[in-house]
Amino acid sequence: MQTGAVIVAAGMSSRMGDFKPMLNIGAITIAQRVVATFQQAGIQRIVMVTGYQAQMLERHLAGNGIVFLRNENYETTKMFDSVKIGLEYMRDKCDRVLFTPVDIPLFTADTVRALMDSNAPLCCPVCDGETGHPVMIATDLVDLLLGDSGERGLSGAMERLGIPMEQIPVSDRGVLHDADTPDDYRALLQYHNSQLIRPVVSLSFARETEFFDANIAALLRLVDETHSVRSACQRIQISYSSGWNAIRRLETQLGMSLVDRTQGGPHGSRSELTKSARKLLKCYELLSDALRKKADDMFSQLQEKFLTDDSSLLADETSSEDPQGGKD
Repeated sequence: MQTGAVIVAAGMSSRMGDFKPMLNIGAITIAQRVVATFQQAGIQRIVMVTGYQAQMLERHLAGNGIVFLRNENYETTKMFDSVKIGLEYMRDKCDRVLFTPVDIPLFTADTVRALMDSNAPLCCPVCDGETGHPVMIATDLVDLLLGDSGERGLSGAMERLGIPMEQIPVSDRGVLHDADTPDDYRALLQYHNSQLIRPVVSLSFARETEFFDANIAALLRLVDETHSVRSACQRIQISYSSGWNAIRRLETQLGMSLVDRTQGGPHGSRSELTKSARKLLKCYELLSDALRKKADDMFSQLQEKFLTDDSSLLADETSSEDPQGGKD
């Protein structure tokens, strides 16, 4: 079952006072963290809807392999209008969509996977009796949501579907923490600093040098969707020349054609992935998912053995002490 993600980041951050997506959480920004968590969970189709400070945010995230869509009317519209932009784009590209505002950055990849394990048409995480984000929506429901009046936003639209929301119990309080105000942001930082480390795995194909990675995979995926290298490059905020250079470098490394280009015609030029390109892309996606799952399993075992056994760590620290209580 194919799962995509929609992140809404079009608002003006008026209550915060600073541009929320670009605020730091640890060493990376709020926007980077949301994208990274979805990718860690294996989500390969990620859309971010931008508006206020769109160009700055898109440049900041360029190279992460995500698609950017703009709400040009962000000043006069509500979040639900931005949600609709993302859902409309995703409705024929996957079976279900995860949605979150950008300012809820600390949910974990385990929570995303728990939602993905559900077969319910609507589901959300619940922690300590409170519901949070992200929300999972079957794309079969998207047309109904797109036609909704928007009263009380996405929450009201989902209620009017008449379909029960399955609540997925999690122990992840990150699903509840947002950054709507400066006080919220301070609480967010405090919660972040209390959390444990996590594994992050990325996959590249190489010969003498690396030539295929997640960004190239995203470019090929978009060429397949848009039938245009130019449109694909625009969606992920790279230059047209950089996109073609990456494709040609890849073709040289593999010794095969990956993009067929038809010139002219009533609709102008058209680009299509070859069968070899589609096989390569599928291979990359399957291997990425398998490696990510294996890394998570291995990390869980190592974490249990080395990172949560305080007594063994204490023993290591005190083993250098001499019998009189002094240290070497």
